[in-house]
Amino acid sequence: MKTSYEREERRRIRRVQRNREVWRRRRRRALIRRALLAGLGVILVGLLLFFFAGKIWKILTPSERSLADTGQKFWTETRNQRSRQASSENIEEENNSQSDEENSQSGQAHSYEATENTLQLGDEITSAHAVFVDTANQTILADKGSSNRMVPASMTKVLTLLVAVENITDFDDTFTITMDITDYSFRNGCSCAGFEKEETLTIWDLMYGTILPSGADAALGLAIYVSGSQEAFVELMNEKLEELGLSETAHFTNCVGIYDDNHYCTANDMAVIMEAAIQNEICREVLSARTYLTSRTEQHPEGILLSNWFMRRIEDKDTGGVLVSGKTGYVDESGSCAVSYGTDQRDRTYICVTADSVSKWGCINDHAMLYKQFSDLP
Repeated sequence: MKTSYEREERRRIRRVQRNREVWRRRRRRALIRRALLAGLGVILVGLLLFFFAGKIWKILTPSERSLADTGQKFWTETRNQRSRQASSENIEEENNSQSDEENSQSGQAHSYEATENTLQLGDEITSAHAVFVDTANQTILADKGSSNRMVPASMTKVLTLLVAVENITDFDDTFTITMDITDYSFRNGCSCAGFEKEETLTIWDLMYGTILPSGADAALGLAIYVSGSQEAFVELMNEKLEELGLSETAHFTNCVGIYDDNHYCTANDMAVIMEAAIQNEICREVLSARTYLTSRTEQHPEGILLSNWFMRRIEDKDTGGVLVSGKTGYVDESGSCAVSYGTDQRDRTYICVTADSVSKWGCINDHAMLYKQFSDLP
């Protein structure tokens, strides 16, 4: 069984590597196309300048005006014209931005709709908060206090991953873990991926380290890589909440999930965040991985084999054949919690969020039960 698992893991790693290579090739082709288009643009501009310079020369030659004066006038006018055009474009962009902001502020928050068939959950699950969503129809299939404020704990890292991915252009770039990062994780009693100070890792390592073992060291690395500090990155997180229409009910103060009075959301909010992450190809790849082997470094010559705690805990449960990906969380104030995404045998897609369960296994059992119950429906 172990040998079969290792073969499957090697195949999965090779698939991930192939996907990355495809992504790199696409990026190279896109860069080549842009370079060709830029070259053609430069050639066209040169031809136009040559044409207009000849015209101006013919016009000004009878009056014996110097070519230098003519060129100076021509380029001065060109710069003025470009300046006027740029100013006009900036004004238009500002107006559009203000219009978009007004529309965003006047719009209603994204929320899934309860129906007359929505199941109101009670003692059949151990979690105090829960929502089970049909993503295709944007409806709530089961609910238990999904609109009440809760503590998201390490489910926060789903938003951390999403915001990071949306602001990173080179996923093969590297980042070096600092002592401030390891000290922060130690002081706050955070779970870690196991990275050490002065260890240089790829951005891929940080993304998988953030989700699979719920590494605070990896999450902080992503935040600092993207924004220079956790505080600046948190601003991007809250801007993303506003973009998703969740700012009235959700607010985050850190990228890790450490408890804070002003760090909160609802189960419904977390479902919206998870859906946005799943719609991103790279986020979906990371959230769905069972294991990941980090880069070989001086501190870890063989790399670190990371495991997705949610996937490992639920893999032996009867979920009705649903394939799931997800992220767990725990602090004293939140109890055991998790957010997951699943597709049943009829290709129906669901998101499940539970929080404040009595134990980590109670949380997992709640997810398995809900997937099983609704995937069995015709």
